[in-house]
Amino acid sequence: MTDRLLLLAPRINETGLQLLTAARRRGIRAHTATRWEVPEELRGLRPAHLYGGPLFADAVGRELGIAALVDPAGWLPALPYELTRRTVECTTLAEARLLRRPAFVKPPNDKLFAARIYPDGSGLPGPDALDDDFPVLVSDIVAFRREYRLFVLDGEVLTGSRYLADGRLDVAPLDEDPHRAQVLAFTADVLACGGLPSAVTVDVGLLAGGGWAVVEANCAWASGGYACDPDRVLDVVLRAAGPEQDVRPADLPHRRPLPEVVR
Repeated sequence: MTDRLLLLAPRINETGLQLLTAARRRGIRAHTATRWEVPEELRGLRPAHLYGGPLFADAVGRELGIAALVDPAGWLPALPYELTRRTVECTTLAEARLLRRPAFVKPPNDKLFAARIYPDGSGLPGPDALDDDFPVLVSDIVAFRREYRLFVLDGEVLTGSRYLADGRLDVAPLDEDPHRAQVLAFTADVLACGGLPSAVTVDVGLLAGGGWAVVEANCAWASGGYACDPDRVLDVVLRAAGPEQDVRPADLPHRRPLPEVVR
């Protein structure tokens, strides 16, 4: 057993359970919090890592001395059209509320409202719920036949999984999927564009009309692993949310601003 800590959010999921097992096999002290705070007996333990959603990172990350890496809000909109196959805009919630057409709208890195197709902007959270300048991604609507999640470290796909087929949950390891070679080749083109932190997840999909497109990128420390190899997922998570002093220079701009929580 080492002094290294992996703290997981209270609402543990299947990926969290797999990470607990994988971390403990390596001698890492893996612990599931019972509340949205660092357990008393673990305070001061370093070095530390976390796995959980943005609210959990905000609650414990600063106290644990963690840098949680996020993908830039402008990454997806900046990709060339041949990789997205749709128009994606990073704008404000105030501007998105003015939409008078259907669009897919999501927060870039938080889950403060549902990411989905909105008939128009009237269904988005009002100014009483979220500030006008809250950033959002507004995307044209496309249909995917298959969607895949890839855990990426230093520009290399370590593990992947199919997770959707024709709009339904359909989980299988990437190595067992007939489109594996195409997924990896397309993802390599996407990663060659740069702009992402060294540890991240990237989702790609096969369009209903044919061809491949990026779905989105996500924080590895808040992403489900589906049928990915848990040990490889752990490799990515440990880099994606680890000690501030270990952050590589290229990752410095990708750190999530973590609030100081007063108890």
